[in-house]
Amino acid sequence: MSNFRLPGLPVCVFLFLLTLVYGPTHAQNKSPNLLKDGDRVVFLGNSIFENEFQYGYLELALTTRFADKGITFRNLGWTGDNVWGEARSTYTNPPTPYEHLMEDITHAAPSVVFLAYGGVEAQEGQAGVAHFKDGLNKLIDKIESLGARTVLLSTIPVVSSDTSQHIDARNADLELYSKAIADVASQRGKQFIDIYNPVLNTSKKADIIENTVHLNETGYYYLADVLGKALGVPNDRVTSTITIAKPTPYSSNVKIQTDSKENNVLVRFVVTDKHLPLPFPQASSWVGNEANVVRIVGLKKGYYTLTAGNEQVVTASAKEWEKGVEIKQGPQFEQSARIREMIIRKNELHFFQYRPLNQTYIVGFRRYEQGRHVKGLEEQNILIKWLEGQIILHAEPKEVVYELRKLD
Repeated sequence: MSNFRLPGLPVCVFLFLLTLVYGPTHAQNKSPNLLKDGDRVVFLGNSIFENEFQYGYLELALTTRFADKGITFRNLGWTGDNVWGEARSTYTNPPTPYEHLMEDITHAAPSVVFLAYGGVEAQEGQAGVAHFKDGLNKLIDKIESLGARTVLLSTIPVVSSDTSQHIDARNADLELYSKAIADVASQRGKQFIDIYNPVLNTSKKADIIENTVHLNETGYYYLADVLGKALGVPNDRVTSTITIAKPTPYSSNVKIQTDSKENNVLVRFVVTDKHLPLPFPQASSWVGNEANVVRIVGLKKGYYTLTAGNEQVVTASAKEWEKGVEIKQGPQFEQSARIREMIIRKNELHFFQYRPLNQTYIVGFRRYEQGRHVKGLEEQNILIKWLEGQIILHAEPKEVVYELRKLD
């Protein structure tokens, strides 16, 4: 991934620019209309959300699959956190860790909150279920008091080949807490997305978990699709078929632009996808069934290259084209990668804004020493909002013109 750089523009210019889930089925209600125009989505939970901000897949998936809704996001994940906010303990007291959690939620101004807790609390086993449910209900009460909707995610399993870690016993507790979350969702009429089983099943086919308990880049790539499906916007595999025949080529679901032999072009066709694809994880050789496929029937024996914007997309034999060739790179992937870079940069700015390294001196009980820096933290909103505008502006897929040529 290339490094993203903010344009070197003065603040006044920025101000001007600103003007311009598979499991317990009784609670797995799908809500295609969950996300609405102008929503502020907040990811709240433990490390499953904090670790994701370095990858950006969850936000990218929801941004591109709801590209016309202008949705913005805030990631409030905190490694080791529980429903009582205990991991948010700092040298600043007051606020207490729980008050800190409440302030974080309020300041984020959510309209939708994805809650992912239970992984830490599951260490208490059966004895801690009632206390966990109490805390989860209180969190939902807080979210409702802000007029926001809640989506509850299950825990995820631990995965390891080390038998000394008692994986089965640990996962039994995690499943117990997933059931507790599903029960609360059902009682409160909230959507529940079980990510436990999809993650467990996929971990048997691909390396998606590291250090036993954390998703890696491939894991978040997969989880993004799980959430999309649960929200009614799956990344369905699309096969486009083009038949080369006289006098004019024709297609099943793409627009043939010309059959001119200009520059040895056999066929030129136009594709506009429903939404942008997710860039594939760089460190993974595993790819599910998300890549779209192009079939070109009627080619003479030989090899043919598909290009877009004068850049090679894929080369395959006539036989392979007739079976169907996956499209795993090209303009859509480049556009999506640029959006992902902006998402990651925006989330970095927000992370160090709401969790400054020296917060005791800036916003805590010693703020009399460095409290003047609060203004600097607030001014980062200019950059954050500018990036959000750019992300929304570029979230919809653009028309792509492909050309097929025979390889000499």
